[in-house]
Amino acid sequence: MTEEIRAAVAAERRDQAELLANLTEEQWNAPSLCEGWRVKEVVAHTALPFRSSGWRVLLEMLKSGGRFNHAADRMARKDATTLSTNDLVKTLKVNVGHPWTPPGGGPAGALSHDVIHGLDITVALGLDRRVPHDRLKLVLDGMTPRSVRYFGADLDGKRLEATDLDWTFGEGEPVRGLAQELLLLICGRRLPEGSPLYVPAPSPWSPS
Repeated sequence: MTEEIRAAVAAERRDQAELLANLTEEQWNAPSLCEGWRVKEVVAHTALPFRSSGWRVLLEMLKSGGRFNHAADRMARKDATTLSTNDLVKTLKVNVGHPWTPPGGGPAGALSHDVIHGLDITVALGLDRRVPHDRLKLVLDGMTPRSVRYFGADLDGKRLEATDLDWTFGEGEPVRGLAQELLLLICGRRLPEGSPLYVPAPSPWSPS
């Protein structure tokens, strides 16, 4: 199974590098589904393990008081400023087989990382890219209630039912959609307007 997952990781990185190589400058600078990040920051983040030493990450973590998300945000913004889009694409292309895995995540964690952030880009840009079902199923099978808590998603009383894959998650009122968009819901992403699963942002104020 490990070799199967590593092959899926390499295939996903290869596909994403090819897709990114054909984006326009406007698309690179467009918002992604990662709040506060453009497409370029997302790619800078996914390419980080291939360019940066563990010492850099540790130092940035110390600067952020141990808050990984805070450190990751700062590194992504800095790298997106200093690296060109060609640099980022080249980094992905030459590292499709890189053995990096997230702490405690193993190869399945690496696949999840790449697939989810790839969707942050393609879904936000409205690109008609479907993650191959074999890769998507490996990621979905790793989703647990703990994943929901980690991402801060509000899925209480909801049962996610994929319309293109034999997969369900949770219990309660059915929420049906493409498997890859349901994955984004688990990850706490707000899907763009036009998606069947789009939910308007709550009003920042309430009339008295």
